[in-house]
Amino acid sequence: MTRIVTTVTIRRPIALVFDYVTTPANWPAWHPASRSVSGEAGHSLRSGEEVVEDFVVAGRPGRAIWRVTGCDAPTLWSIEAANAEGQASITYRLAERGEETVFVRDLAYTVATPWLAVLDVVLMRRRMRREAQSAVRRLKQILESPVPENATAEGARDDMAMERARP
Repeated sequence: MTRIVTTVTIRRPIALVFDYVTTPANWPAWHPASRSVSGEAGHSLRSGEEVVEDFVVAGRPGRAIWRVTGCDAPTLWSIEAANAEGQASITYRLAERGEETVFVRDLAYTVATPWLAVLDVVLMRRRMRREAQSAVRRLKQILESPVPENATAEGARDDMAMERARP
């Protein structure tokens, strides 16, 4: 099993960060591997809910049906997926530190074939670590962009989406 853990501190309230990262429709905006998400992806998912994500990891396209396996808002959220190439789980842990939120993304995965195991060691693991580091940097950048003081988590997410959509 391979694990990739990335951490970032974000100058935003924990509820806003939790709501944003657990809303799959936001994933393509901040994670470079995520291309699109379909299903009921426009809200923070709760235990048992599922979405479909199309992604490209280390140059390889794929599709995952993610199912929420744990949710303790606003501090913990876990999802799992499996397909013919392997299985993966992602856990988000969030903690308040003053006016900031510490966000930890923990990806654990296994590959299903010897060929993919070799590819993982030679190529995929390194690229996935770089993508994960890029993702949390981008997440921080998006969430720390100017947001009105009286914004709610949902309103802030909508404001941020509109800001990104501007030319």
